[in-house]
Amino acid sequence: MGVTLEVKNGKDTNELGADVEGTGVSKTHRTSNLETATHLFKGNVGAGLFAMGDCFKNGGLVGATVLLPILAVICVHCERLLIDGSILAVEKAPGVEFFDYPDTVEKVFECGPPPMRKLSKLMRTIVETFLCVTQFGFCSIYFVFITENLHQVLIQNGVDISATTTMAITLLPAMIPSLLTNIKYISPVSMLANFALLFGLFATLGIALKDPLPSPSERHLITSPSQMALFFGTALFSYEGIALILPLRNKMRNPENFTRVFGVLNITMVIVTALFIFTGSIGYLRWGEEVEGSITLNLNPNEILSQVVKIVAAMGVFFGYPIQFFILIKIIWAPTKQSCGAAQKYPITFQVLLRFFMVLCTFGVAVVVPKLGLFISLIGALCSTSLALLIPVILDFVIRAGVPKALTTWVYLKNMAIILVSLLGIATGTYQSIVEIIKEFYD
Repeated sequence: MGVTLEVKNGKDTNELGADVEGTGVSKTHRTSNLETATHLFKGNVGAGLFAMGDCFKNGGLVGATVLLPILAVICVHCERLLIDGSILAVEKAPGVEFFDYPDTVEKVFECGPPPMRKLSKLMRTIVETFLCVTQFGFCSIYFVFITENLHQVLIQNGVDISATTTMAITLLPAMIPSLLTNIKYISPVSMLANFALLFGLFATLGIALKDPLPSPSERHLITSPSQMALFFGTALFSYEGIALILPLRNKMRNPENFTRVFGVLNITMVIVTALFIFTGSIGYLRWGEEVEGSITLNLNPNEILSQVVKIVAAMGVFFGYPIQFFILIKIIWAPTKQSCGAAQKYPITFQVLLRFFMVLCTFGVAVVVPKLGLFISLIGALCSTSLALLIPVILDFVIRAGVPKALTTWVYLKNMAIILVSLLGIATGTYQSIVEIIKEFYD
């Protein structure tokens, strides 16, 4: 692209690029293409995959089928912009092997035009805050998803306990895989999560397809603008894997394979998008306006197979918790270590305690906040849209601003189109989420 960057201070980059105890950034544990694709797949499927029926209900059969691939292309393009910005920053930082999302944003602004440089710390803080809120929300919603499915099964089998007690049962098992401090060691857990999710998904779809599906004419093909706003939020929530992009690429044995035409990123996202469309269309056709936030909840709890599917799907989401939790810890560990003397003196012990504490926090929010899904939709509309679409394009503008003729008419129009889409998504998604929250609590 011909863009050059200057780094003001190279000495702090060693802290950002070197291994931090427990963050998994070590030369001795590089991941293969398959392992990376497994993590990326898991980062984009989970509770959001099972919500595709609801997504299609809000988008309509035709609307959702057309818009999902378009949104996927935009998300992948923005992820590539983020990767390009990170690579350019690293090239001008001696001794640094990689930058993650907050590092990339800070360094790009530091090396941008003079008016932009004073915003570098603020932009880093914004990105870190959005990442923390988003990842924290993902981890909390995982507890809710698991509880809803397990609670149905337990009640059906005569175990009369509350949803809160059911959630408490999942707490201790969630602690164990969350202690895994290297992404290499999370690979088997992530692979198990993928198998469980796919089994639960295809078993659910098999049950849905057991009888002839209703005619598409009985379903909405295109929906209202307000429902489209909810569709956008749900779809982007499901595609929200941008927090994983740089850590996964930087951890590969051959990082160049990540962004090839037929590389890990493109192939994985094509598979994810096809799976989303198939799942959403079948779920909406089968259950129509009655489709739940998770299609597993539409299964008849009286049937043994349905109970098994609910348990396996819950296990799939449960085993996906560590990969989302890994990113959350990676974001908060570095500033925690720098600001706390005890963390510097006893890094391993302190990080284990921090991990236990954060698991308890995600659990606590899931217990205390009713209808958490509505708040996650609100967070997703604001934070996820900004992280996945808005900030990568802003970075591209900052990088090109200091390079003659780098900002062509095509690039300008393309970037402005993405910004308009993201701002529209933020505004409409946030507004509609607030409206739904008000209806839920005050009607």
